[in-house]
Amino acid sequence: MKDLLIIAGPTAVGKTKISIEVAKKLNGEIISADSMQIYKHMNIGSAKIKDEEMQGIAHYMIDIIEPFDNFSAAEFKKSAETYINDISNRGKLPIIAGGTGLYINSLICNYDFTEADKDEEYRKELNELAEIKGKEYVHELLKEVDIDSYKRLFPNDLKRVVRALEVYKLTGKTISKYNSNKLFHKIPYNIFYFVLNMDRSKLYDRINNRVDMMIKEGLLDEVKKLRNIGCTSDMQSMKGIGYKELLHYLDGSISLDEAIQIIKQGSRNYAKRQLTWFRKDNRVEWINKDDFKDDTEVINYILEKYKNKLKK
Repeated sequence: MKDLLIIAGPTAVGKTKISIEVAKKLNGEIISADSMQIYKHMNIGSAKIKDEEMQGIAHYMIDIIEPFDNFSAAEFKKSAETYINDISNRGKLPIIAGGTGLYINSLICNYDFTEADKDEEYRKELNELAEIKGKEYVHELLKEVDIDSYKRLFPNDLKRVVRALEVYKLTGKTISKYNSNKLFHKIPYNIFYFVLNMDRSKLYDRINNRVDMMIKEGLLDEVKKLRNIGCTSDMQSMKGIGYKELLHYLDGSISLDEAIQIIKQGSRNYAKRQLTWFRKDNRVEWINKDDFKDDTEVINYILEKYKNKLKK
């Protein structure tokens, strides 16, 4: 089986620098697991790594589609698996780095991504209900038919809430039960799964500072350019934190200060959801950065753990 190293964690925790240093030490190449960095022209708001920051380490799954296009976890899985095989076959170590839990799980869990059964009318009906009565209302519908998915999914995760309801309507089975019928963790990889974390208040300070830096670097101009080429608020790409709020500002519905505060709050909430997601996988080895003097110690810890596991 192929080795697969994963370095995950919430937004702004410092995954990029650590993953690059680990890749340099282990002859690795990095596959990004970030649902915003896949988009071209969306650099500042996605905190996209710059070429010079890569330090010669190859990165994949960045700048692969236009912001007008949709992209699914199933598509991520297909492309990422191709890169994993290629990297491994060249004698290098594939490293997944990012914070989009569903992208990571698409590779290390046996999810069902079949689109064979669809009910477009029902999807439309549920999405209209969400518009009229709110996402929480649609999420509550799950409680009656699929309590596991209800507990697992957040109201804001409307796409997967709708899919879970759709699967139940079409098959009479819950999507969670459907997945549990498979060997959920039987995968063709030896995984080494590390999640970075830190004191919540420190993390929130980093998030707030990052948002301020994005504004200084020209995030508003980036959003204006995207709007000028035809990007609208109903596109998957423009629903990303930082983009949707500044569109509201440009539409005149909120002030710039309000938009910035909403971006900060949304980013902090997102970090909380990311941590909740990663806690559900008992294969994760948690790394509390506060327990280490600096990033170099964190990097050495990951290297030591990886090499020790290889010996077993």
